[in-house]
Amino acid sequence: MPRYKLTIEYDGRPFCGWQRQANGPSVQAVLERAVKAFSGEEVAIGGAGRTDTGVHATGQVAHVDLEKDWPAETVMGAMNFHCQPDPVAILACEKMHEGFDARFSAIRRAYRYRILNRLPPLTFEKGLAWHVKQPLDVEAMHEASQVFIGHHDFTTFRHTRCQAKSPEKTLETFSVRREGDFVIAECSSRSFLHNQVRSMVGTLRLVGEGRWTADTVREALAARDRKACGPVAPPDGLYLTRVDYRPAASDIASHAEWHARSAVVEDDGEV
Repeated sequence: MPRYKLTIEYDGRPFCGWQRQANGPSVQAVLERAVKAFSGEEVAIGGAGRTDTGVHATGQVAHVDLEKDWPAETVMGAMNFHCQPDPVAILACEKMHEGFDARFSAIRRAYRYRILNRLPPLTFEKGLAWHVKQPLDVEAMHEASQVFIGHHDFTTFRHTRCQAKSPEKTLETFSVRREGDFVIAECSSRSFLHNQVRSMVGTLRLVGEGRWTADTVREALAARDRKACGPVAPPDGLYLTRVDYRPAASDIASHAEWHARSAVVEDDGEV
């Protein structure tokens, strides 16, 4: 049974998140509906990360197994046709080796957060960026973001309903820069806790407004207390931009090991 890797883009505004749910439309359900429409198969599509309600993606990755050995370009074209009119698109499709898993084979996930930092209200960017009127000190925000890099207990910056077994994560990169009226925050890690990125960005806004310093952020992180977190940023500006994987040869060699420990590997949390 061939396995296909899908690279996916979507506007998260109409959805209750990536994961299929009974209380509203989801990205996963749209994709599974598209597969059934062209192939007649009932499938369960596995994703690399569970984006939360209203969160977008420009580089989500998923995998799907199909009984028929379709050409990858046929799968991509048929799914794009049947995903419409929902704002979901398959950007790339390729056949993968046995054992590839969009979630467990991932070695890095990258997120971008967009803040439109201007006095006038949002028009074209409504629902696609966080509107912050007060001028932000981007240099101070970037300096404070470096506090998060490394291996830490991120209890302060995760949702109280986060299901991860451990609050410890290793943040590889975090940067904040200005592009015209936009403030762009980008970070990467093997995996994230539920609401971790939005919690960190909301806290960095306090730094940008001069209400907190990098030392305040450091103290909040060390507190390991959710009440020490700044206000959580809304989902509007958050995008899953990239999921990285190890080379196929390494993935195949580690296949047995990953399956043996899959029961204890944490999911990438909703962010």
